[in-house]
Amino acid sequence: MNGTNPFLDPARQADLYGDASRLASRSSALMRAKSSGRPVPDTIVALVRDHHERPDRLGLVLDLGCGRGTSSLTLANELRPRRVIGLDAAPTLLEQARLRARQLHGLPVTFHQGDFHRLPVSDGSCDVVVAAFCLYHSPRPQAVVAGIGRALAPGGLAVFVTKSLDSYREMDQLVAAAGLDPRAEQHESLYVSAHSGNLADLAAVPLDVLAVEHEEHSFTFDGHDHVAEYLATNPKYDLAPGLNGNADALAATLHELLPDQPLTTKSVVTFVVAQSKKGRQ
Repeated sequence: MNGTNPFLDPARQADLYGDASRLASRSSALMRAKSSGRPVPDTIVALVRDHHERPDRLGLVLDLGCGRGTSSLTLANELRPRRVIGLDAAPTLLEQARLRARQLHGLPVTFHQGDFHRLPVSDGSCDVVVAAFCLYHSPRPQAVVAGIGRALAPGGLAVFVTKSLDSYREMDQLVAAAGLDPRAEQHESLYVSAHSGNLADLAAVPLDVLAVEHEEHSFTFDGHDHVAEYLATNPKYDLAPGLNGNADALAATLHELLPDQPLTTKSVVTFVVAQSKKGRQ
């Protein structure tokens, strides 16, 4: 990583998101490990229903950093807005999103490649904008939030989701103890740009914050083989070239260096719900 946060390094984006199968593998390993915490897409839907003035009559919903489309498809299926647009910078992830959408016939959702610093919608056109687990990829998250404020219609709602700075620190400790990356605990948090501690303040500049919810999510990995599936494509660590991206080699190294046992790690997931200031005029 050469001291650069990979989430904020434009040169690393192709490496991080150029292979949809690698991202899916990491996400799958993490979700199989999940032992507590509500599903984030379902929570977003519940927050919109709780805080939007007319959640059963939504027009345009914009899902930023949509990735493989999980949240976009849930929003479309559960809320039934007139239209959902999923926006992401990674074409390989969007291919996966479109494939998944085709398997769910009739949902009013489309996916577009783009930069969330330049939203592809008119000012005042969105009833809901979702930015889940994506603002920390921007060195200027305040600019993204300002754009969201402009895109929202009067009374429109924004739902932001992020993680705490110390997310998965138990994984950092394991990686350091095994000598895979002795500096694992010293690396800058991947979420430093937009995290649980500053998300509400970022939203409060152009928007009216209505609710802030913090929820601890826990993940229990079965053992070294399961841990290695997640570590193999985690961008935080400086792994040896033969280990980076190689789950089997990582697992073998862990088995050699440390007793095999389950690993429980945690993250605080923060939800911020905010409303367009235009709704108060």
